[in-house]
Amino acid sequence: MSNTTPTTAATEAPPASPYGTLPPASPPASRKPVSLPRLADMHARGEKIAMLTAYDATFAAMADAAGVDCLLVGDSLGMVCQGLNSTVGVSLDTMRYHTDSVSRGLRRVQGTAWLIADLPFGSYQESREQALRSATVLMQAGAHMVKLEGGGWTTETVRFLVERGIPVCAHLGLTPQTVHALGGYRVQGKGDSAGALLKQQAHALQDAGAAMLVLEMVPAALAAELTTELKHCATIGIGAGKATAGQVLVLHDMLGINLGKMPKFVRNFMADAPGVLPALKAYVQAVKDGSFPDDRLHAW
Repeated sequence: MSNTTPTTAATEAPPASPYGTLPPASPPASRKPVSLPRLADMHARGEKIAMLTAYDATFAAMADAAGVDCLLVGDSLGMVCQGLNSTVGVSLDTMRYHTDSVSRGLRRVQGTAWLIADLPFGSYQESREQALRSATVLMQAGAHMVKLEGGGWTTETVRFLVERGIPVCAHLGLTPQTVHALGGYRVQGKGDSAGALLKQQAHALQDAGAAMLVLEMVPAALAAELTTELKHCATIGIGAGKATAGQVLVLHDMLGINLGKMPKFVRNFMADAPGVLPALKAYVQAVKDGSFPDDRLHAW
């Protein structure tokens, strides 16, 4: 036994948590709040944008501390949190609740991440005015931007919202809210005609004022072309290859937690991490340095 003075229980360090440590009350000095102009600057400079979904206060705070640029309160919560088979059953009130929870988590730690919230199925299809009312609910709950799915008819809705001061993220490719019409979770934009239509819709959404565009499960070559062509709209890939301006994954997927089959485009960052916070930091670093995704493994 050592002859040094024993450490008392009061001064013993707590055991290491497998989940990581909650972030400090304020962000590091080098971490500046993410804003729409800052996202545009990152896009212009070629700095990759790291985005993850978040559905509650604690994980939102941890993701912010890990350096995630954008948090998406995705309607994927229908599957992740509610156990639904698709996003179609998610209500606007549910989205408001989770957006409020994530926003409060960021406020608790003076968070700096940009907060995006999905407009759920049925909350914007009826009219531009319905979309404005729904977007207002989510913005008042703490969102900085709303996201909606689809091209063509959505263009004027995007323009209507942007003209009224609501930043919009568009979403093309696999659009989960219309999975039944698409015939399942399949790669979109394959072939010359399908690719040309997706490109046309993307340019129209940019012209309407969309500042970001999620490209889900589209061929990597098509996503790369769009990323080069769209000068004022940052592409965010999920199963769209490494050439996009940024990447997004469902938080639970990248932590290796999934109630069903893990999608091809996912990498389990918990596999080589001692805890959740290190896994989140590893994801951010891999997106920033371009090592994730690997087109040989995660793209079409």
